[in-house]
Amino acid sequence: MQIPKGHYIFGTVKVGERGQIIIPKEAREVFQIRAGDTLIVLGDEKWGIAVTKADVLAQHAQNVFQKIAEENQHDDP
Repeated sequence: MQIPKGHYIFGTVKVGERGQIIIPKEAREVFQIRAGDTLIVLGDEKWGIAVTKADVLAQHAQNVFQKIAEENQHDDP
């Protein structure tokens, strides 16, 4: 199976007794995750858990809200 460009499989991690996981080094490098960064944990009962950097999610949300505002401006008479 070939993994599409920009998609990754970093392997597996084990959850420790305190519920902690270690993000693999390669993943930290690819996504520029550094000590002190804030991550957001998202969950969906069907699809599972996703982790993303808070600033990345904030930027995506800002882009979505900007796009909605632009579309609303075009709809106004």
